[in-house]
Amino acid sequence: MKKILVIFIALAVVGYLIFSADYFRESSHNSVCEEFVVIVKDSTQTQFVTAREVEDLVKKYKLYPVGKPFKEINTLAIRDTILGNRLIESADVFITSSSTIVATIRQREPILRVVSDIKGNFYVDKDRKIMPVSSSFAVYVPIATGVIDEEFAQNELYDFAMFLRNNSEWDAWIEQIVVRSDNEVVLIPRAGDFKIIMGDIDDYHSKLDKFARFVDGGLNVVGWNRYSEINLKYENQVVCTRK
Repeated sequence: MKKILVIFIALAVVGYLIFSADYFRESSHNSVCEEFVVIVKDSTQTQFVTAREVEDLVKKYKLYPVGKPFKEINTLAIRDTILGNRLIESADVFITSSSTIVATIRQREPILRVVSDIKGNFYVDKDRKIMPVSSSFAVYVPIATGVIDEEFAQNELYDFAMFLRNNSEWDAWIEQIVVRSDNEVVLIPRAGDFKIIMGDIDDYHSKLDKFARFVDGGLNVVGWNRYSEINLKYENQVVCTRK
């Protein structure tokens, strides 16, 4: 008798849970969305995209959910529309228990800005992907100018920009990266009225070490305004051009 009672109670609980799930699912489908909230998770560091711009994008494609029954709202379509903005890296759209739809987004993170004579202006993000610049916000990253194609920007220049990102003393010291037609790289420093000729950028670690030694034993002795160019292309030597 006791065993039968336990089985009966268990069946009753399971039945109630199934009924509750069906009831609340149906109730949720018939209820109306009262609010659409956009959360830009990294807005304190980067402001490429605002919550208002995301709302306007959703409205443009007739997907704004407020006032619609939840059964007519396609959260995946809203997410895919938000991801159509190339400044956004990821988006998650979900329904809360308070008749609200929330969209949380994360913006793409640029590592390098390129002003190219052949490809125009663009960023390279942390995943080596090309991303557009924003007309409303600029981020402080190394800038490269000159004859730069996307492949060179996503590979050699990306690696150098990541080196600068991880070495704040060099990042603060180098103002601009200039790329000539033969992929020869020239650095424009913030201190000193001269150019640093790197040649190809592949062996930048040893070239920068050589330059640092030259600063200690040369420029700090003869002065920072004596030379117009400091050439690091040649192995085991620094070739300088006097003004």
